[in-house]
Amino acid sequence: MLGSITPLGEQGRGNRWWLTAASYAAASALGGLLVGAVAGLLGAALRLGGLALAPAVALLVIATAALLGLVADNRLLGLRLPTLRRQVDERWIGRYRGWVFGAGFGFQLGLGVATIVTASATWAALAAAAASQSVVGGAVVGLVFGGVRAVPVLAAVRTSTPDAVRRLHLRVAALSRPVDRAVRAAQAAVAVLALLLALPALA
Repeated sequence: MLGSITPLGEQGRGNRWWLTAASYAAASALGGLLVGAVAGLLGAALRLGGLALAPAVALLVIATAALLGLVADNRLLGLRLPTLRRQVDERWIGRYRGWVFGAGFGFQLGLGVATIVTASATWAALAAAAASQSVVGGAVVGLVFGGVRAVPVLAAVRTSTPDAVRRLHLRVAALSRPVDRAVRAAQAAVAVLALLLALPALA
């Protein structure tokens, strides 16, 4: 996806990269906000139905989701991530204007669950949104999630030549494993911190 939205590619298609990228980023943030709000709404429905979570219990839910996600990420205990088997339709690139396919791609990726889920951090974020038991709280979590999902498109800002695009692909490939490890480490840190905050109140 990152290699599809570059200044070089957009120039060749007669589009403006900044507009395509801005549409992508805005739609990704919107998609995240929407899915987070829905998760928060589901949590709020449980609260109104009599299942209100104390702050410590909400933290425990977040920690559990993060830890189970890490188990699934590492294919332990036979756990696998639930996911759809679809990706964004790259045929849109030649069919629609840049801002249209940029927004379409961004929105789907911002939702997090409309395409293949490659990391459990997506489900952990949705669990946090639901554990907030608030539409607003869930929307804030989702907005951050969708916004972060859009950041990689900025890496293409200087890819205005074929050689620059090639170097970008090489950098992305080289950073794939380190970034994956960093995300998992951050997720583990969140789980540990949530447990440390929750356990004294539950004792």
